[in-house]
Amino acid sequence: MTGIKKKELEIKLEGIPTHPDPDPDLEQYSTPSPIAADILFKAYFDGHIKGKKIADLGCGTGIFSIGSAYLGARSIESIDIDGEAIRIAVKEAEEWSFSDVIDFKVKDIKEFETYVETVLMNPPFGSQKRGADLPFLKKAFEISEVVYTIHNAETERFLEKFIKERGHSLFWEKRYMFEIGNMFEFHEKERKSFEVISYGINVMRE
Repeated sequence: MTGIKKKELEIKLEGIPTHPDPDPDLEQYSTPSPIAADILFKAYFDGHIKGKKIADLGCGTGIFSIGSAYLGARSIESIDIDGEAIRIAVKEAEEWSFSDVIDFKVKDIKEFETYVETVLMNPPFGSQKRGADLPFLKKAFEISEVVYTIHNAETERFLEKFIKERGHSLFWEKRYMFEIGNMFEFHEKERKSFEVISYGINVMRE
């Protein structure tokens, strides 16, 4: 898509609803639209979205899926274990007229076997269950050539070792302040910000 501006995409993505009743165990933190738009534009200008087959693992209400379709992805396989998140994502894709491009399914990542060119994802950060993001990374490495992913910046050293020990290479990284509202009972403040790191990963295929 020519002439599209990142700010324009960001404003459009702001309209995608967040989960109305998120589960703390699943760490359903919706990706803020400025972060999603920035990562999507990086992937787009690196040639990893337009015309590509994409997977969105743990898609939530569909911000990466819908953004990818808007930027010209050929097809998107989007999965989440939460049926309510998928219901919202399907409705939103219909409103954007992307139902023919995005296939949303209620599915555990263990069951996902479709080979794609690019994975875009915001997995659980592991705040409630340590290492909750690792199954998402492992699955992404199994099924794709390139991965764009977001993680808690505190786990940076461990993650980079985890990625490199498996023979994969980082071609991009960027830090963001990730802001969440008072979503759960244990959140004492109205809003909370914490640092996350996004990686672009080239997957080594055997």
